[in-house]
Amino acid sequence: MALGSLGIRLLPVSSPPNSSEISLPFTSRRAIVFAPTALMASLLAFPVPSFAALPQLQDEVPQEEDRIVGLFQETSPSVVYIKNLEIAKKPQNPSEEAMLIEDDENAKVKGTGSGFIWDKFGHIVTNYHVVSALATDNSGLQRCKVNLVDVEGNGISRDAKVVGFDPEYDLAVLKVELQGHELKPIVFGTSRSLRVGQSCYAIGNPFGYEKTLTAGVISGLGREIPSPNGRAIRGAIQTDAAISAGNSGGPLVDLYGHVIGVNTATFTRKGTGMSSGVNFAIPIDTVVRTVPYLIAEPTPLQDLRPHCNSIIEATIDEMQREEFGDCVFV
Repeated sequence: MALGSLGIRLLPVSSPPNSSEISLPFTSRRAIVFAPTALMASLLAFPVPSFAALPQLQDEVPQEEDRIVGLFQETSPSVVYIKNLEIAKKPQNPSEEAMLIEDDENAKVKGTGSGFIWDKFGHIVTNYHVVSALATDNSGLQRCKVNLVDVEGNGISRDAKVVGFDPEYDLAVLKVELQGHELKPIVFGTSRSLRVGQSCYAIGNPFGYEKTLTAGVISGLGREIPSPNGRAIRGAIQTDAAISAGNSGGPLVDLYGHVIGVNTATFTRKGTGMSSGVNFAIPIDTVVRTVPYLIAEPTPLQDLRPHCNSIIEATIDEMQREEFGDCVFV
């Protein structure tokens, strides 16, 4: 590929003169004789870098890495792994139901997602589209299992129930019973003071890989993305932190590990289904306003709007379609 086609312009290069062509006037001979002395004086006057300062500069990289490692270690215990299961037959009694849930051979994994611990009472926040199959289930065949850890670091797997949900904001609340275990709720930040360019980190379970950390920056604010019912979610956070299938419902956190958003969607490259690196999160201020109502007043089934898969057919800006393709939930 020609460099000119890339918009790169090369500066002309001058050829060095041939030594035989150099003619020096007689008056410059004195300067030439004393040039080494002058050169040495100029070198001595030039400040020499202190090599003792190099280790200090090198230490900044490990300190930055240690900060990110500490952020992950502090925040990841509050992130959960959600598996949507479909059992082969409807249980006839509670004991059979418990057996079917624990026996993975009797259930198919229909999808996975992420979430985070809201409080010490076992409430978990995630995206509505992650648990929509269970929220709209009339067959009794849908189940939701959550993998999480307690404050002691003990791994726990429990069946979860949907407490409430709001398709308009793509939010849902699950509840797990964990008698004898203490949970670590996530630390909340705020989204109203965010700035484009500041660092952010996504923690979730992309493609089933539990507790995965990706880093990026806030790429834009005040974005508008479709919700599961086809309406618009306004004020979304745009980020280039990698978000893939299975990240949905997980937290987007700031430099201090405070959650600033709920990872939700990504633009895919047209015709490929591949992420374009343009990803979106629901701002935490919206989440904090919505979730308490979902816990206090469970959503009745008759209030449901169309299933989240309608997002694929949702009408979005034609220019965005030409460049990116579809805005899809992850």
